[in-house]
Formats: sequence, structure tokens, C-alpha cells
Amino acid sequence: QQFLPGESVPQRWWTAFGDTTLDAAVERALQANPGLAASLATLRAAQESVAAQRAAAWPSVQLGLQTARAKAGGTGAGANVVPGTPPAGSDPGGAYSFHTAQLSVGFTPDVFGGNHRLVEGLQAQAQVQRFQLEAARTALAANVVGAAVQDALLRRQRALLEASLQDGARALDVARRQWQAGAISHLDLSLQENALAQLRQQLPPLQRQFEQNRDLLQALLGDGPDAQAPAFDLDRLALPTRLPLVLPGALVERRPDVRAAQAQLQAASAQVGVAVAARLPQFSISGELGGGAATVAQMFSPGGRFFALMAGVLQPVFDAGALQHRESAARANLDAAAAQYRSVVIAALQNVADALHALQADAQALQAAGEAAESAVRARDLTRRQFGHGYLDRVALISAEQAARQAQAALAQAQAARLADTAALFQALGGSEPPAR
Repeated sequence: QQFLPGESVPQRWWTAFGDTTLDAAVERALQANPGLAASLATLRAAQESVAAQRAAAWPSVQLGLQTARAKAGGTGAGANVVPGTPPAGSDPGGAYSFHTAQLSVGFTPDVFGGNHRLVEGLQAQAQVQRFQLEAARTALAANVVGAAVQDALLRRQRALLEASLQDGARALDVARRQWQAGAISHLDLSLQENALAQLRQQLPPLQRQFEQNRDLLQALLGDGPDAQAPAFDLDRLALPTRLPLVLPGALVERRPDVRAAQAQLQAASAQVGVAVAARLPQFSISGELGGGAATVAQMFSPGGRFFALMAGVLQPVFDAGALQHRESAARANLDAAAAQYRSVVIAALQNVADALHALQADAQALQAAGEAAESAVRARDLTRRQFGHGYLDRVALISAEQAARQAQAALAQAQAARLADTAALFQALGGSEPPAR
């Protein structure tokens, strides 16, 4: 593997593993995983909240129409005519109808920027949701790759164990015939039986781990327990040889969790501005234009028209320090967001460093495991030949076979670890840059 400083992460970085089954699984998870669907809906809700708050900067216009049926006291047959009696057209009982139509316009000037900072804060929260969605997508892809690698590893381990069980069963049959013929001792037969029993003990926990990983893979793909998850083979998973290496400055700009923490810091700063503006005078302007009459046709006659124009200012005078404390709380939240941002940046740099160190150790471990597996297989083959010629006893043969199996399992484990840690590096680098929206 070669590290390429400044190289950009591929948009579909999981295709570097060269397995079309894996590519299809990741794409399927990105489309069907319910966790991503929930994050996307949360992002849309945050964006709509921004649009709703931005509308507060514009005047509000309302059109109202009201019809009332009423009866005034002191009216009706035989009643004295006094001021306030119903208009012409009322019935003898004093009941009358009154229709009102009016246009209301209200505007609250954002003199000290309170609404502007509130919109800024909501925009930052929407950015937080967007970056969290990107982080969830990258994590989901990495988890699918990790589960696929684990599936391939467990299949390899299970195949090795099942082959060892078959070899052990055949060897036990031979040993029993030899014991019955008096060619070997009962100790040799017991050793062969014990070796086979130990192999059988390894199968149930390995099968449980395999099934649980299959359940995890199905859940990542957004499927239920009855669905069939794809199967993976360790030999079909290629090791990516060209690995991007993002510099620390670029890492801070591209990691979605770092960018989310930065947006959270901006949101906290905006809340300080909102708290400051709340302590300053609030201005308002409103106006009404309309008409009212006993009949709809007379509502806008000269006698029924009306208008009103109002301007107001509201200045908090005494609130027992509530607004000041809210401002202090907002500033404390800003300090906390700044500290959290620094913490996330440090964790991101540590994450990448850990991934690089893991890959370096994986390369050394894989080389050592390959050499150990080759030597163990050679030793097993030599032991089998010597045992066949009678130069070694069965204990030596059983020991050599167990060593070869363990070496092959360790080699598969080293291969899987390097593949999984490569996926972890792509995730640590922040995944690929999302397409422009």
C-alpha cells in the first residue's frame, strides 16, 4: 500500500476493494438504511425552520372577513331610541347583522439584528444536521465494509475448521483400526479422540459469531431477519494499494464531525447575539384598512371605511436580571462549543494517526503471518511423510496439523484486519466529499 499525500478520497471509496458484491451492498445500505432516512428527514425539518424564521424579516399581511349577528339592549318594539341603537335595516326585535372586512399589515424592523442572528443560528443547526448526515453515510459504508470483511473471515475460519473436522474424523477412524490391530497404543487413540473433541468445541461459538454478524449485515442493509444478506469471500476482496493521505489542515476542513462541531460553534455564537438583542428596544409598525356596515354592499361606503396606523417601541426595564442571565448562559454555551470544537479536532487527528499506525502494524503482521503459515504447512507435510514412514509418532502429527490450522487461521485474521483497517482509514479521513447540492 502506498500513501499519497494530498490525494482526494474517491467518491465511492469502497469500490477500491474490487468486489462488485460489496459495491452493491454498500449502495443498497445507503438507499435503504432507516437511520439515514431519519437523518435526512431531520435535515429537511431544520432547513424548513430556517426558511420559516427568515420569513419573519418581511412584513406580514392578513386579510380578515367577519360577519356578526347581534342584538343591542334597549331596542325593540316600544323602546326609546337612544345613541348606540342598531342601524337601519334591523328587525323590530332589535337584532341586526354587521359585516367587517379589513386588511392588516404588520412589520417588526430587525433594528439590532436579533432575527438575523436567530436565522444564522438556525442555519448553523441545519449545517450540523447536514454534516451529521454525511458522517452517518460514511460510517454506514465503513460498517458495511467491516461486516463484509468479517463475514468473509468467519466463512474462511469455518471452512478451515470443517476441513479439520473431516481430517480429524478420518484420522480417528484410521487410529481406531490401528488400535484394534494392535499397531498403536490406547494413549495414541485417546490423543486423537481428544484432538477431534477440541475441534468440535470450536464450531458452536464460531457459528454463533457468524450468524450474529449476518444479522448485523442485514440490519445495516435495512432488511429484516428473514432477508438474505450477500455472502463474501476473502479471496475476492482486494487490498487497496493507493491510499489518500489528507494533511491536518485539509482534514479539519473535510471531516464531517469537525465541520458539525464548527457549525455548532457558529450556532452558539448566534445565540449570544439573540440574547443581546433581546435586551435592546423592540420596534413594531402595524396598520389596518377596511370597512364595516350592516350590509356587504355598504362596507366600503364613505361612512363604513376605517383605517389605523400604529407604531410602537418596547424596552425591557425590570426583569429581575433574567435577560442578563440568559446572555451569560449563551456566552457560557459559546465557551463550551469552542472547547468541544477543539476536542473534536484533536480526536479527528488522533483517529487518523491510529488508523495509519494500525495499517503499518497490519502490514508487518500480515507478512509475519504469511511466513508462519508457509512454514507451518511445510512442517505439517514433512511430519505426515515421516509419520507414514514410521519415524514420528501420532502425537507429533497431531501437533503439526494443529499448528498448520492455527497458522492458516492467523493468516486469514491478518488479511481481514488489514482490509478492515483500510476501510477505517477512509472513514477517519472523513470519507469522500459529498456531491454539491
